[in-house]
Amino acid sequence: MISEPLTLSKSTPVLAAQGLTRRFGGLVAVNDVSFTVEKHEIFGLIGPNGAGKTTLFNLMTGLIPSNSGKLIYQNEDISQLKPYQIANKGIARTFQNIRLFGELSVLENVAIARHIHSRSQNPVLSLLSGIFGLPESSAMERETQRKALELLELVGLGDRAQEQAKNLPYGDQRRLEIARALALEPQILLLDEPAAGMNPKEKQKLSEFIREVREQFNLTVILIEHHVPLVMGLCDRIAVLHFGQLIALGEPAVVRNDPAVIEAYLGDEK
Repeated sequence: MISEPLTLSKSTPVLAAQGLTRRFGGLVAVNDVSFTVEKHEIFGLIGPNGAGKTTLFNLMTGLIPSNSGKLIYQNEDISQLKPYQIANKGIARTFQNIRLFGELSVLENVAIARHIHSRSQNPVLSLLSGIFGLPESSAMERETQRKALELLELVGLGDRAQEQAKNLPYGDQRRLEIARALALEPQILLLDEPAAGMNPKEKQKLSEFIREVREQFNLTVILIEHHVPLVMGLCDRIAVLHFGQLIALGEPAVVRNDPAVIEAYLGDEK
């Protein structure tokens, strides 16, 4: 197992994985993985197919439980929380396979996420307002629509707000999915292969977009990505998984030249 290098920083990591392990029968998909993520960092997870990256994301968002280890978020152990509880605390994600409501409009896709966030803040008020048609309900709806449209403008989809989500080009669907995650007002944004299926120009725009989102929302970003040049140029630090184990961790220049990473994953791509 790779141990994270000691640093002189006295800041508390926003997220820390401590010996996370997940088994599926006799297969150990994630094996005693430990790392920390600093606030405002863009942190990359890379490795071959089957390395355990998406399983690790699923552990971090509560979709599956770990067999052992802890996940510490802002000094709180969230290892046993359910997905909605983790989302409410400020961790949102996108998925490798886009999961939009294709028949709904672009605006409605984002508004749904805003509704979930609003209800989590004051569920009793939301319920009563909706049942009895109280003024608060109309006011919240207007605010939801306004916030959703603001996010669409941010991701460059403001002029397509009324289109069905399924009619967007692939790259725009990825942007919409990110906008929907941002509607939850997260502090950590997890992106699972956001550049999948994009051409080189779209990947460059995506990289710039992720930086802009990080700055504008003061976010910490953790991403899984197979496109090595994008990861190396975008991320502050990178963790490399291989057969469920952490084999390297550090800044891109260090990881790029690590013999174990070259042998297991990068080959001639570095």
